[in-house]
Amino acid sequence: MDENIVWHNYATTKAQRSEQKKHQSAIIWFTGFSGSGKSTVANALEAALNQQGIHTYLLDGDNVRHGLCKDLGFSDADRVENIRRVGETAKLMVDAGLLVLTAFISPFRAERDMVRSLVDDKEFIEVFIDTPLDVCESRDPKGLYKKARAGEIKHFTGIDSSYEIPINPEIILDTSKNTLDQSVVQLITYLKQQHII
Repeated sequence: MDENIVWHNYATTKAQRSEQKKHQSAIIWFTGFSGSGKSTVANALEAALNQQGIHTYLLDGDNVRHGLCKDLGFSDADRVENIRRVGETAKLMVDAGLLVLTAFISPFRAERDMVRSLVDDKEFIEVFIDTPLDVCESRDPKGLYKKARAGEIKHFTGIDSSYEIPINPEIILDTSKNTLDQSVVQLITYLKQQHII
């Protein structure tokens, strides 16, 4: 890093921002295959939290690629950079006192661990959407699996690019077994148990 770049300390702290919002800040990191239900569950959770007066922001993989990461492709190196940028953005949002939800395939364990290392203990909640690949492929909401199987999309997670399963996620959900409401209740229960909300 350039020696002329110096971190500027703010008069207002993360703790003060969280106190103002009356809840803790954290990253809820949804990971899993395309079509597993990450965005659907994250969206429903954010809506439920919003109804409770919790200050949130949802960073979704497709939405971020329209702006912050629009210059990136889907090679392994680009996926790593995508997650690095999202992680740094989420870190700033945590410092702002928000409960940040992210929905990204994020196939590599090292990148998820890197984001975890950006924030304090208990400020990173890894939610593994453990929906079986065959279920995700049968859903194929964007038609991506069909294109990947036809060779029209390269580096597609689960087809010709690997997914590294989380080792110790805070929460595991399987949207082929749990209803959306059940998943949201499980997540909110966890957040209350951890005194985040």
